[in-house]
Amino acid sequence: MKRSRTIYKNATVYRTDKKELGRFDVAVRDGKIEAVEAVIEPKEPEEQVIDLSGLTLLPGLVDVHVHMREPGFSEKETYATGTAAAAHGGFTAICPMPNLNPAPDSSETLAVQERMIEEQAVVKVYPIGCITIGQKGGGTLVDFAGIESRVAGFSDDGRGVQEDALMEEAMRRCAVVDRPIVAHCEVEELIKGGYIHDGEYCKAHGHKGICSESEWLQVKRDIEYSERTGCQYHVCHVSTKESVELIRQAKAKGLRVSGETAPHYLLLTDVEIEEDGRFKMNPPIRSKEDQEALFKGVMDGTLECIATDHAPHTAEEKSRGLAGSNMGIVGLETAFPLMYKYFVVTGKMSLEHLMDLMANNPRRLFRIDGGTAVGDSADFVVMDLEAKYKVDPETFLSKGRATPFTGWDVQGKTMLTVVSGKHVYVDNKMSERL
Repeated sequence: MKRSRTIYKNATVYRTDKKELGRFDVAVRDGKIEAVEAVIEPKEPEEQVIDLSGLTLLPGLVDVHVHMREPGFSEKETYATGTAAAAHGGFTAICPMPNLNPAPDSSETLAVQERMIEEQAVVKVYPIGCITIGQKGGGTLVDFAGIESRVAGFSDDGRGVQEDALMEEAMRRCAVVDRPIVAHCEVEELIKGGYIHDGEYCKAHGHKGICSESEWLQVKRDIEYSERTGCQYHVCHVSTKESVELIRQAKAKGLRVSGETAPHYLLLTDVEIEEDGRFKMNPPIRSKEDQEALFKGVMDGTLECIATDHAPHTAEEKSRGLAGSNMGIVGLETAFPLMYKYFVVTGKMSLEHLMDLMANNPRRLFRIDGGTAVGDSADFVVMDLEAKYKVDPETFLSKGRATPFTGWDVQGKTMLTVVSGKHVYVDNKMSERL
């Protein structure tokens, strides 16, 4: 026997099957989209009708690069706080990276993480497994075939795989199980103690810099291995113009290569950073030329995803300035309003294109369900795209507070987040309509 429907009426709806916006009603039953039509009227008295006049219903956002910190580092974040932050930001699915304790490098260690997800998460969570045992960037490869059905991909995020032959063999094995390598690209011998971009600000203020080559040299190597092995290859947090061009060339050759960048790389340059730990992340914020290349890359399809690299730390860990603070900032609760305000509202990109970057492409590349087409899992977000406000970390549901965007004007506010038909985040103003 089918359960009663919920009908969401009078919204502007982005339809994932049509990739266009229009005025529709949406009916949800048993956790799935049952109908998307111009007008849907209730047929039974127990059906719930929710008026979304003046609001926009979008497919749930998907972040393929986050750090949930559990197991091992719950003082920084938990699945309860991290997924609440995701829902607050409009995300219905996330892919957490494996720099955990224990690291998800086997069936047994992955099970520890899965239990925490099952007990706490309010959005869908698709773990990324390790490439190497202990997530060390070297040593022994994991048993990819043993856990591939339980992970969205494999990464040693936080460190690049340094040994060439080991990375090639990892790609060869991942090609067999048809799961992507999700690569943090960093040549460790080129870092030399650096912690911000080796650019103008670094030189002017006596800091130690991270050169661009430390990123793009591994991207170049890995693309060659992807071509040789047929492995699906995804480049994490792209920050340099050279990496963009290498990915562009790979895609022109028809290789299974994709990449992501983050809002902070698109909105900031190294000359705008401050002597504060909230401007420190890895890879670092780079030059104006890199920023322009990244924007061109997201517009021409070279970079197919906007991810946040949400990386919460304790207040103390981020209070030691640029030199001493831990790498990483939070981003789940600021990504959409920043991208909408500074790219869509300004006319630099359409809302439809932003949906490709933050919802459609991540789903396709990482095989994640959900959306707003009939038959999809009912994973969507209701936004007030007219809402204007300032970024205030004290309103975050994440344990992390470090963001370079404190005080920035943004636009677009999450009113309601729905996962498998369940309301997992409700704004106070939205509660009046329910």
